[in-house]
Amino acid sequence: MAHRLLVRRIWTLSVKDLRCLPASLSSFSTSLRSSTTPLSLLSPKRTLPRSLPHTSRREVSFNVQDHEDFTERVINSELPVLIDFHAQWCGPCKILGPRLEKAVAKQKGKVHMAKVDIDDHTDLAIEYGVSAVPTVIAMRGGDVIDQFVGIKDDEALDSFVSKLVGQ
Repeated sequence: MAHRLLVRRIWTLSVKDLRCLPASLSSFSTSLRSSTTPLSLLSPKRTLPRSLPHTSRREVSFNVQDHEDFTERVINSELPVLIDFHAQWCGPCKILGPRLEKAVAKQKGKVHMAKVDIDDHTDLAIEYGVSAVPTVIAMRGGDVIDQFVGIKDDEALDSFVSKLVGQ
């Protein structure tokens, strides 16, 4: 509402009113008279860059596509890998997933996180003995180091990931 009133007031200013304005705004009065000069009363003095810089957000997790992808990106990985076995219908999985990603992101690239949907990759779930979700398995050099089932608090997740990295 205040914006509308301000705009209405600016448009209804007469030339006589503009002559009463301070000298710093005299360029505004001349810009109203000449159609070639753009109206600059409401524009900021500092201009923004044409394109804002993009911060590259590095993904900390990846979805496993198939058994071959799992072998290549998890078992043959040089870095330790945290494997999150989850399901779309699982409420606790939806809570744990972002918390795990946050714990992995704190390690700044020292560990990867693989997400395996048990409905899409039942063979992997059976192979690793997943009987309930969420199940998280820590793997280093193709060997299972540790695992847990269910939800843990943030401190326990940080400790679990730190143990996998070897800190």
